[in-house]
Amino acid sequence: MMYDDVFRRAVEQLHAEKRYRVFADLERRAGDFPRATWHAPEGPREVVVWCSNDYLGMGQHPDVLAALTETANRVGAGAGGTRNIAGTNHPLVLLENELADLHGKEAGLVFSSGYVSNEASISTIARLLPDCLILSDALNHASMIAGMRGAGCARKVFRHNDLSDLERLLKEAGRERAKLVAFESVYSMDGDVAPIGAICDLAEEYGAMTYLDEVHAVGMYGPRGAGIAERDGVMHRLDVIEGTLAKAFGVIGGYVAASRPIIDAIRSYAPGFIFTTAMPPAIAAAARASVAHLKASQSERERHQRQTMQTKLALAARGLPVMPSETHIVPVLVGCPEKAKAATDLLLAEHGVYIQPINYPTVPRGTERLRISPSPFHDDALIRELAQALDAVWAKLDLPRRVEVQAAE
Repeated sequence: MMYDDVFRRAVEQLHAEKRYRVFADLERRAGDFPRATWHAPEGPREVVVWCSNDYLGMGQHPDVLAALTETANRVGAGAGGTRNIAGTNHPLVLLENELADLHGKEAGLVFSSGYVSNEASISTIARLLPDCLILSDALNHASMIAGMRGAGCARKVFRHNDLSDLERLLKEAGRERAKLVAFESVYSMDGDVAPIGAICDLAEEYGAMTYLDEVHAVGMYGPRGAGIAERDGVMHRLDVIEGTLAKAFGVIGGYVAASRPIIDAIRSYAPGFIFTTAMPPAIAAAARASVAHLKASQSERERHQRQTMQTKLALAARGLPVMPSETHIVPVLVGCPEKAKAATDLLLAEHGVYIQPINYPTVPRGTERLRISPSPFHDDALIRELAQALDAVWAKLDLPRRVEVQAAE
């Protein structure tokens, strides 16, 4: 068997479907966000990044960089192994305490990434619950789905944010059966928000646990940046809150916060935690500095909300097809993978604007889009330049100006 041919054909299939991903060679510059250096084939060029998940620019914050460098100089670069072998470095203990406090829970547990925290935590919780039934929102992230599959237990999907459909499934399961309702607060491709309080009502009525993914909301919403659940005053009603340190907090890593028994069980049973090298102490210190800063500071969130609204208004004024979004996510519909790629290529080459196209399977076929994420550092002049660039590209490629979604599953 010619093994390379198998993999070559797999990649050729992506090319044929016009959804092969090309990564731009970018170099971020501390203190100059959202500008970056694009190492283009013809040489370095300055570009403006409009799709970073470093939503608040905390990856360049002086407090974060100071904590990172001071800790690295003091204790070294690596963690020395898994926590079971090398012990737990002290900055990581402090970070987990900070995260538990952020979400008003007894304990927190940090993983190497948000993907791993979802996969490991969901699979472990559901596997430990006897005859567990997982009830999953239809638009849950791939990492959550991986965790559900890894649990090896029954799973049913309820229509996105549909309380009636969720209640129907809860009723069918019966009050005595162990149930885990898994959902997100902010859905990152559409920018809509879950009815968290109403889902908690149903979970309490029918005896289900709740697992909330807040990765696109932590740092961004609530008086201390704990997320949508904090903003809506329902954080205390959730059993498990999962978040990331790689988006609004600007570093890397994922975590869960919950009661001490839940966290201890995940720590003791999850292979994704047990067999993975721990987060390096300098990274933990940087993340803790970011979390602590955003607990106390509202200015980044206030500025971010203003610039997000300014972006939406500027694009709408140009007749661009901005999809409805109640959050900081600004999706602009294209509806075709080939045209989405062509649009982003033109933006980068002719306008110095970096945005990645979002294609299937991240979004359903027929809903391909550009996903724009403004930050507090995208000033009004940059917003005007973005609107002009998008308008020019839409005209050049004759792209649709109305939001008409006909998704093909």
